[in-house]
Amino acid sequence: MIINLGRQFRTSKVPNIDGSFWFVKILTTAMGEATSDYFVHHFAPALAVLGAGVIFVVVLVWQLRFPRFSTTSYWLAVVMVSVFGTMCADVLHVGLGVPYVVSAACFAVALTVIFLAWHHVEGTLSIHSITSARRELFYWATVTATFALGTALGDMAATTLHLGYFSSGLLFLGLFLVPALGYRLIKMNAIGTFWACYILTRPLGASFADWMGVSHERGGLNWGNGNVALLFSTAIAVVVAFLVFKQRRRSISTSSLGW
Repeated sequence: MIINLGRQFRTSKVPNIDGSFWFVKILTTAMGEATSDYFVHHFAPALAVLGAGVIFVVVLVWQLRFPRFSTTSYWLAVVMVSVFGTMCADVLHVGLGVPYVVSAACFAVALTVIFLAWHHVEGTLSIHSITSARRELFYWATVTATFALGTALGDMAATTLHLGYFSSGLLFLGLFLVPALGYRLIKMNAIGTFWACYILTRPLGASFADWMGVSHERGGLNWGNGNVALLFSTAIAVVVAFLVFKQRRRSISTSSLGW
Protein backbone atom coordinates (compact mmCIF):
# COMPACT_ATOMS: atom_id res chain seq x y z
CA MET A 1 0.00 0.00 0.00
CA ILE A 2 1.74 3.16 -1.24
CA ILE A 3 1.18 6.67 0.06
CA ASN A 4 2.04 9.51 -2.30
CA LEU A 5 4.02 11.99 -0.19
CA GLY A 6 3.49 14.72 -2.75
CA ARG A 7 -0.28 14.46 -2.63
CA GLN A 8 -1.97 17.69 -1.60
CA PHE A 9 -5.18 17.98 0.40
CA ARG A 10 -7.80 20.69 0.04
CA THR A 11 -7.86 21.53 3.73
CA SER A 12 -5.90 20.67 6.86
CA LYS A 13 -6.19 17.07 8.05
CA VAL A 14 -6.30 18.27 11.69
CA PRO A 15 -9.55 19.37 13.41
CA ASN A 16 -10.27 22.88 14.62
CA ILE A 17 -8.51 23.61 17.89
CA ASP A 18 -11.36 24.34 20.29
CA GLY A 19 -12.61 23.09 23.63
CA SER A 20 -13.81 19.77 22.21
CA PHE A 21 -10.37 19.11 20.73
CA TRP A 22 -8.61 19.50 24.08
CA PHE A 23 -11.32 17.55 25.91
CA VAL A 24 -11.06 14.51 23.64
CA LYS A 25 -7.26 14.80 23.57
CA ILE A 26 -7.07 14.56 27.37
CA LEU A 27 -9.53 11.63 27.33
CA THR A 28 -7.26 9.79 24.88
CA THR A 29 -4.20 10.35 27.08
CA ALA A 30 -6.00 8.89 30.08
CA MET A 31 -7.37 5.98 28.05
CA GLY A 32 -3.96 5.24 26.54
CA GLU A 33 -2.26 5.17 29.93
CA ALA A 34 -4.80 2.81 31.49
CA THR A 35 -4.91 0.55 28.42
CA SER A 36 -1.12 0.34 28.19
CA ASP A 37 -0.77 -0.45 31.89
CA TYR A 38 -3.38 -3.18 31.65
CA PHE A 39 -1.86 -4.96 28.66
CA VAL A 40 1.79 -4.52 29.66
CA HIS A 41 1.12 -6.00 33.11
CA HIS A 42 -1.24 -8.78 31.99
CA PHE A 43 0.56 -9.97 28.85
CA ALA A 44 4.15 -10.27 27.64
CA PRO A 45 5.27 -6.63 27.21
CA ALA A 46 7.07 -7.28 23.92
CA LEU A 47 3.98 -8.95 22.41
CA ALA A 48 1.71 -6.18 23.72
CA VAL A 49 3.88 -3.50 22.08
CA LEU A 50 4.13 -5.48 18.83
CA GLY A 51 0.37 -5.95 18.66
CA ALA A 52 -0.32 -2.30 19.43
CA GLY A 53 2.30 -1.28 16.87
CA VAL A 54 0.67 -3.32 14.12
CA ILE A 55 -2.79 -1.88 14.85
CA PHE A 56 -1.28 1.61 15.05
CA VAL A 57 0.31 1.26 11.59
CA VAL A 58 -2.92 -0.06 10.05
CA VAL A 59 -5.00 2.77 11.54
CA LEU A 60 -2.43 5.39 10.56
CA VAL A 61 -2.33 4.18 6.94
CA TRP A 62 -6.13 4.35 6.90
CA GLN A 63 -5.98 7.92 8.22
CA LEU A 64 -3.31 8.94 5.70
CA ARG A 65 -5.35 7.66 2.77
CA PHE A 66 -8.29 9.96 3.53
CA PRO A 67 -8.21 12.99 1.18
CA ARG A 68 -9.71 15.28 3.83
CA PHE A 69 -10.28 15.46 7.57
CA SER A 70 -12.36 12.62 9.02
CA THR A 71 -13.41 12.84 12.66
CA THR A 72 -13.57 9.08 13.15
CA SER A 73 -10.27 8.13 11.51
CA TYR A 74 -8.41 11.06 13.09
CA TRP A 75 -9.40 10.31 16.68
CA LEU A 76 -8.96 6.56 16.18
CA ALA A 77 -5.40 7.32 15.07
CA VAL A 78 -4.87 9.49 18.16
CA VAL A 79 -6.18 6.71 20.39
CA MET A 80 -3.74 4.22 18.88
CA VAL A 81 -0.86 6.70 19.13
CA SER A 82 -1.76 7.10 22.79
CA VAL A 83 -1.71 3.36 23.44
CA PHE A 84 1.39 2.61 21.35
CA GLY A 85 3.39 5.65 22.46
CA THR A 86 2.61 4.89 26.09
CA MET A 87 3.65 1.27 25.70
CA CYS A 88 6.97 2.30 24.15
CA ALA A 89 7.75 4.45 27.18
CA ASP A 90 6.45 1.88 29.67
CA VAL A 91 8.39 -1.04 28.20
CA LEU A 92 11.64 0.92 28.33
CA HIS A 93 11.16 1.22 32.09
CA VAL A 94 9.25 -1.96 33.00
CA GLY A 95 10.89 -4.30 30.52
CA LEU A 96 14.39 -2.87 30.13
CA GLY A 97 14.79 -1.03 33.43
CA VAL A 98 15.61 2.34 31.84
CA PRO A 99 15.13 5.15 34.42
CA TYR A 100 12.36 7.62 33.63
CA VAL A 101 14.85 10.48 33.67
CA VAL A 102 16.85 8.81 30.89
CA SER A 103 13.82 7.84 28.79
CA ALA A 104 12.31 11.33 29.16
CA ALA A 105 15.59 12.87 28.00
CA CYS A 106 15.78 10.50 25.02
CA PHE A 107 12.21 11.20 23.96
CA ALA A 108 12.80 14.95 24.36
CA VAL A 109 15.79 14.72 22.02
CA ALA A 110 13.76 12.66 19.54
CA LEU A 111 10.94 15.22 19.61
CA THR A 112 13.41 18.07 19.09
CA VAL A 113 14.94 16.30 16.09
CA ILE A 114 11.49 15.77 14.55
CA PHE A 115 10.58 19.43 15.09
CA LEU A 116 13.84 20.59 13.50
CA ALA A 117 13.45 18.27 10.52
CA TRP A 118 9.81 19.25 10.04
CA HIS A 119 10.61 22.97 10.15
CA HIS A 120 13.63 22.55 7.87
CA VAL A 121 11.65 20.69 5.22
CA GLU A 122 8.30 22.50 5.42
CA GLY A 123 9.22 25.89 6.93
CA THR A 124 6.49 25.76 9.57
CA LEU A 125 5.24 23.69 12.52
CA SER A 126 1.68 24.97 12.28
CA ILE A 127 -0.95 22.23 12.43
CA HIS A 128 -3.13 24.37 10.18
CA SER A 129 -0.65 23.63 7.38
CA ILE A 130 -1.24 19.85 7.37
CA THR A 131 -2.30 19.90 3.72
CA SER A 132 -0.03 17.22 2.24
CA ALA A 133 0.86 13.61 3.02
CA ARG A 134 4.45 14.52 3.89
CA ARG A 135 3.38 17.16 6.39
CA GLU A 136 0.89 14.74 7.89
CA LEU A 137 3.66 12.17 8.40
CA PHE A 138 5.71 14.80 10.23
CA TYR A 139 2.63 15.60 12.32
CA TRP A 140 2.01 11.99 13.37
CA ALA A 141 5.70 11.41 14.10
CA THR A 142 5.57 14.46 16.37
CA VAL A 143 2.36 13.30 18.06
CA THR A 144 3.85 9.86 18.76
CA ALA A 145 6.97 11.44 20.29
CA THR A 146 4.88 13.77 22.48
CA PHE A 147 2.92 10.82 23.87
CA ALA A 148 6.08 8.88 24.69
CA LEU A 149 7.72 11.95 26.26
CA GLY A 150 4.62 12.86 28.24
CA THR A 151 4.32 9.32 29.57
CA ALA A 152 7.89 9.36 30.85
CA LEU A 153 7.43 12.82 32.39
CA GLY A 154 4.23 11.82 34.18
CA ASP A 155 5.68 8.63 35.62
CA MET A 156 8.88 10.43 36.58
CA ALA A 157 6.93 13.05 38.53
CA ALA A 158 4.73 10.49 40.28
CA THR A 159 7.37 7.90 41.16
CA THR A 160 10.90 9.22 40.78
CA LEU A 161 10.04 12.60 42.34
CA HIS A 162 7.56 10.92 44.75
CA LEU A 163 4.74 13.38 44.07
CA GLY A 164 2.13 10.69 43.71
CA TYR A 165 -0.37 10.43 40.85
CA PHE A 166 -3.00 12.88 42.05
CA SER A 167 -0.47 15.59 42.93
CA SER A 168 1.26 15.01 39.60
CA GLY A 169 -2.05 15.50 37.83
CA LEU A 170 -2.57 18.82 39.61
CA LEU A 171 1.00 19.86 38.76
CA PHE A 172 0.56 19.16 35.05
CA LEU A 173 -2.85 20.83 35.05
CA GLY A 174 -1.19 23.99 36.35
CA LEU A 175 1.60 23.70 33.78
CA PHE A 176 -0.96 23.15 31.02
CA LEU A 177 -2.76 26.37 31.94
CA VAL A 178 0.42 28.48 31.69
CA PRO A 179 0.80 28.39 27.86
CA ALA A 180 -2.99 28.23 27.40
CA LEU A 181 -3.51 31.45 29.36
CA GLY A 182 -0.37 32.94 27.84
CA TYR A 183 -1.86 32.57 24.39
CA ARG A 184 -5.28 33.87 25.43
CA LEU A 185 -4.20 36.80 27.61
CA ILE A 186 -0.91 38.09 26.22
CA LYS A 187 -0.96 36.59 22.72
CA MET A 188 2.07 34.36 23.12
CA ASN A 189 3.21 32.52 19.98
CA ALA A 190 0.34 30.31 18.82
CA ILE A 191 2.47 27.46 17.49
CA GLY A 192 4.74 27.31 20.53
CA THR A 193 1.89 27.43 23.04
CA PHE A 194 -0.09 24.81 21.11
CA TRP A 195 2.73 22.27 21.18
CA ALA A 196 3.52 23.04 24.82
CA CYS A 197 -0.11 22.36 25.74
CA TYR A 198 -0.18 19.29 23.52
CA ILE A 199 2.82 17.74 25.25
CA LEU A 200 1.44 18.51 28.71
CA THR A 201 -1.96 16.91 28.05
CA ARG A 202 -0.20 13.54 28.06
CA PRO A 203 1.10 13.53 31.67
CA LEU A 204 -2.03 15.45 32.74
CA GLY A 205 -4.48 12.78 31.59
CA ALA A 206 -2.17 9.88 32.40
CA SER A 207 -1.58 11.01 35.99
CA PHE A 208 -5.28 11.14 36.78
CA ALA A 209 -5.87 7.80 34.99
CA ASP A 210 -3.15 6.19 37.11
CA TRP A 211 -4.64 7.74 40.25
CA MET A 212 -8.01 6.22 39.41
CA GLY A 213 -6.57 2.80 38.57
CA VAL A 214 -3.81 2.01 41.07
CA SER A 215 -4.30 0.51 44.52
CA HIS A 216 -4.98 2.42 47.73
CA GLU A 217 -1.46 1.53 48.88
CA ARG A 218 -0.09 3.47 45.92
CA GLY A 219 -2.35 6.44 46.61
CA GLY A 220 -5.04 5.59 44.07
CA LEU A 221 -8.76 4.84 43.98
CA ASN A 222 -8.17 1.14 43.15
CA TRP A 223 -10.67 1.02 40.27
CA GLY A 224 -8.31 -1.16 38.21
CA ASN A 225 -6.58 -0.25 34.96
CA GLY A 226 -8.97 -2.33 32.88
CA ASN A 227 -12.03 -0.58 34.29
CA VAL A 228 -10.45 2.85 33.86
CA ALA A 229 -9.52 2.02 30.24
CA LEU A 230 -13.10 0.92 29.54
CA LEU A 231 -14.49 4.07 31.20
CA PHE A 232 -12.40 6.44 29.10
CA SER A 233 -12.88 4.39 25.92
CA THR A 234 -16.63 4.72 26.35
CA ALA A 235 -16.33 8.47 26.98
CA ILE A 236 -14.23 8.90 23.83
CA ALA A 237 -16.70 6.90 21.74
CA VAL A 238 -19.65 8.98 22.98
CA VAL A 239 -17.93 12.34 22.39
CA VAL A 240 -16.56 11.38 18.97
CA ALA A 241 -19.97 10.06 17.92
CA PHE A 242 -21.47 13.42 18.92
CA LEU A 243 -18.79 15.28 16.92
CA VAL A 244 -19.49 13.09 13.86
CA PHE A 245 -23.21 13.77 14.20
CA LYS A 246 -22.53 17.49 14.55
CA GLN A 247 -20.23 17.48 11.51
CA ARG A 248 -22.80 15.68 9.36
CA ARG A 249 -25.56 18.09 10.37
CA ARG A 250 -23.32 21.00 9.44
CA SER A 251 -22.55 19.40 6.07
CA ILE A 252 -26.25 18.83 5.37
CA SER A 253 -27.10 22.41 6.31
CA THR A 254 -24.32 23.75 4.08
CA SER A 255 -25.46 21.59 1.16
CA SER A 256 -29.07 22.72 1.54
CA LEU A 257 -27.93 26.32 1.28
CA GLY A 258 -26.03 25.57 -1.91
CA TRP A 259 -22.59 26.36 -0.43
